[in-house]
Amino acid sequence: MKLIATMSSGFESITAKELQKLGYETKTENGKVYFDGEYEDIAKANLWLRSADRIKILIGTFKATTFEELFDKVYAIQWDQWLPLNAAFPIKARTVKSQLHSERDIQAITKKAIVNKMADVFMRRGRLPETGATFQIETRIHKDAVEVTLDTTGESLYKRGYRIEHGAAPLKENFAAAMILLTVWHPEEDPFMDPTTGSGTIAIEAARLAKNIAPGIQRHFMFEDFDWFDNKILDNLKEEAKAGVKDIDLDIFASDIDGSMIDIAKLNAHDAGVLHDIQFKQVAIKDLKIEGDYGTIITNPPYGQRMSDMENVRKLYKEMGEVFATAPSWNKYILTSDTEFEQYYGHQATKKRKLYNGSIRTDLYQYWARH
Repeated sequence: MKLIATMSSGFESITAKELQKLGYETKTENGKVYFDGEYEDIAKANLWLRSADRIKILIGTFKATTFEELFDKVYAIQWDQWLPLNAAFPIKARTVKSQLHSERDIQAITKKAIVNKMADVFMRRGRLPETGATFQIETRIHKDAVEVTLDTTGESLYKRGYRIEHGAAPLKENFAAAMILLTVWHPEEDPFMDPTTGSGTIAIEAARLAKNIAPGIQRHFMFEDFDWFDNKILDNLKEEAKAGVKDIDLDIFASDIDGSMIDIAKLNAHDAGVLHDIQFKQVAIKDLKIEGDYGTIITNPPYGQRMSDMENVRKLYKEMGEVFATAPSWNKYILTSDTEFEQYYGHQATKKRKLYNGSIRTDLYQYWARH
């Protein structure tokens, strides 16, 4: 099967490296990494990828410039190989720079073509029951090139299953993990710090990465309900994953000025199985003491989306710049949507990386002491 991992724009190389580490050859496009695999690989990618959003099966690819052509080519796919007769199969559609530009019509044509094909194969008349497991189909068209995919993930992979308590505007788990994977942090040797921890996501993902805890170990995937998938495959992979968890001492520090957020972060860390691997403390940035010769700081300070908050946020950036300057041998990574961040922080970044935190355009300001 041809499989596709999707991710936030800007993290393609991170997901590709993760897949290569798992043993796959990859091909990268904007927001997607392609790789080949079998049933076990669907389970493995969903279970192990930290930076991806979802894993899809590429069911068909073709060109289509008319709705008649779209119908015929979707109908030509052997849908009975993928869908049982009672499958519920909602359709999503996306089109960019294509002659077929009505997403609602693309949805309707795709649905009709599949219904007709299934009715013909199973010799049914009238509507299909759609009472069984859900098979999410998507038709994406880019410059008249069509990709028809089947989602194997369900809820996005950022939903690890441990974060019950959310702070305001929480950073998604896979976004946090991808930022950590961008760094050269060595968990066995170096301390790690997030001084605006909020609900604890960055520190928790760092601890789970360091301990080799599979990111999907606590959650359900859509493919588990597919009639053609043998769930023993996933059970075996989970058993292997549990056996591979590392028992190592970690130096991870997470702090926040808000004590109620520290309480939330501790709850999340407990549910993630890493409460005892992280030191949580209520402390303001200006009172922070950074100790140790080397280390990594990753933080996602408040963005100050409302103008009334900007003054306080920029004061925080100034304090951050002053405190972080006391640790010149530490690598620092700061995510913010404020394009004037460097001016208030007081130092120019070694490198900036453009990323999207949901729909918010952000920059990851990277300050390298070593790499």
